[in-house]
Parts: sequence; structure tokens; C-alpha cells
Amino acid sequence: MDRKKLETFRKKLEKRKEELDQVVYRTQVYGRETESGDTQDLADMAASSYTKEFFFSKSDTARSILQLVSEAIQRIEDESYGECLHCMEEVQQKRLEAVPWARHCIACQELLEKGLLE
Repeated sequence: MDRKKLETFRKKLEKRKEELDQVVYRTQVYGRETESGDTQDLADMAASSYTKEFFFSKSDTARSILQLVSEAIQRIEDESYGECLHCMEEVQQKRLEAVPWARHCIACQELLEKGLLE
């Protein structure tokens, strides 16, 4: 992959990393704010609990993607970005444009999702 494309992917990944960092931070702050116990009504407590659980699940997803984005940035630095971690073939350009943190080519990703790949 040429330097220009690599730099484009690096910028996309760094922007996504910043967005995810903000999501994780906001959900942590919100989680601390809702722990105050000010709600007295059972319905308010249930709504607060549901909202808190929703934000924590969103944060968990964001953290997982954040880890993948960080790994992709590291692969750019290691000059192995765009290479499937399993078969070592080049990951399809369209796949990287859609999911810049992709670690596997489409064929290996399908195997992974079926549980046929570690």
C-alpha cells in the first residue's frame, strides 16, 4: 500500500479513536453521576438503572472498537497494515475503507465468525 493511502487510513483511524475516547469518557462520567442515589421512586430507579446499563453497554462496545483501532494504528507503524493476520494476504481496499480497523480479509473474517478460525 502506498504512503498516501496509509496516511489517509491513519487520519481516519486517529479521528475514530478520538471519537471513541470521548464516548468512553462521557459514559464513565454519566455512570458516576447516576450513582448518587437521589432517585427515590421505584420507577425512577428502574429508568435510571436501564439508562445506566444502556450507556455501559455502549461504552463496552466503544472500548472494543477502540482497542481494534489502536491495534490498526500500531500495524500502520509496524508497516503491516492492510495485511490479513491469518492468511497474510492483502485485505481488500473496499473492506478497509468501510472498516479501517479490519484485521482479516473477508474470507478469513467469515471463517472467524463461523468459529472456524482462532
